[in-house]
Amino acid sequence: MDKIILAKTGNEAMAEAMKQINPDVCAAYPITPATEIMQIFSAFVADGLVKTNLITVESEHSAMSACIGSAAAGARTITATSSQGLALMHEILYIASALRLPIVLAEVNRALSGPINIHCDHSDTMAERDAGWIQIFSENAQEAYDNMIQAVRIAEHKDVLLPAMATTDGFIISHGMERLETYPDTEVQKFIGEYKPPYDVLNLDKPITVGSLVLTDYYIEHKKAQHEAMKKALKVVKEIGKEFGKVFGKEYGLIEEYKTKDADYIMVCLGSTAGTAKAAIEELRQEGIKAGLLKIRLYRPFPAEEIVESLKNCKAIAVLDRSESLSAQAGPVATEIKAALYDKGISKPTDSYIYGLGGREIYIEEIKNVYRNLAKAGAAPEVKYLGVKE
Repeated sequence: MDKIILAKTGNEAMAEAMKQINPDVCAAYPITPATEIMQIFSAFVADGLVKTNLITVESEHSAMSACIGSAAAGARTITATSSQGLALMHEILYIASALRLPIVLAEVNRALSGPINIHCDHSDTMAERDAGWIQIFSENAQEAYDNMIQAVRIAEHKDVLLPAMATTDGFIISHGMERLETYPDTEVQKFIGEYKPPYDVLNLDKPITVGSLVLTDYYIEHKKAQHEAMKKALKVVKEIGKEFGKVFGKEYGLIEEYKTKDADYIMVCLGSTAGTAKAAIEELRQEGIKAGLLKIRLYRPFPAEEIVESLKNCKAIAVLDRSESLSAQAGPVATEIKAALYDKGISKPTDSYIYGLGGREIYIEEIKNVYRNLAKAGAAPEVKYLGVKE
């Protein structure tokens, strides 16, 4: 396979993936730092490089509403957004998942107001973790590109049929220039295959009702069906990740482990911070501290079994959350990890850190100190803030 190596930003990488996917419909409204994705993709449309029907709407609420209409009509559908835009889609996200529509969303993680902030944290994506969408996190531009391609297959799988968002960290990945290995258009098209929609509201020979009123008689049955589809997605994501590796050379799982096999102390994080953590681990290993990293790639559905298996033998854990649950037991990721360990009867000292809100930088030395504190004092029950000004 003739791969092409380019210098691209995360936004360019996601737009390139969208071009190669060549969706039937894309409905979108611009918002920083995801605006570039649609700006670049609109140029592909204008230049005739895709056959996509690009719909420019008046808000993100309308964008997701148009995507639902498109997907319900049997069209392969993609959009992109960030932060307040994702929040404005909130009620429509639930409808998309309830109608089992495999819409793919390029989401650029950004803080939610207030105060007003345009930089990276995971508040927006975490706010939608119970909306019934598959959520995939990317460490870099390459993963953003690869995850967009896989998201199409995952969402459209007959055992899943749920919408999926592939996420990147705002500005850190979205506007950062990196090495990107792209694949031939024909190979991407061959991998995602032809879309065979589960239903088509425009099929007059087989009329159906979509979006009907469901009261106490069957509402919980609908939710149970979504729950079962999410459970099946765990297997599907792994299968498609393996197939992707065979075709394109890089295999993906639900999580990624970095030097965890012999690690005494393991850090858990999502997204771009994993790259910084890996650099910190290399330096800590030279100091004699056996540090390891567990990067969660698939956050929804939550891969509890794989996470517990990765963490069960270490001495202590530190979980870094780039979002705040405000008065919860810990950050959102830390809370779920603690619950997963508890369900398996494992009591493991766990530090919960909130960091990087509103784009606050995290440095190698700060990460090293998280490990050092675990090694010296062990985990503490209170939620800690990392990098806060005194």
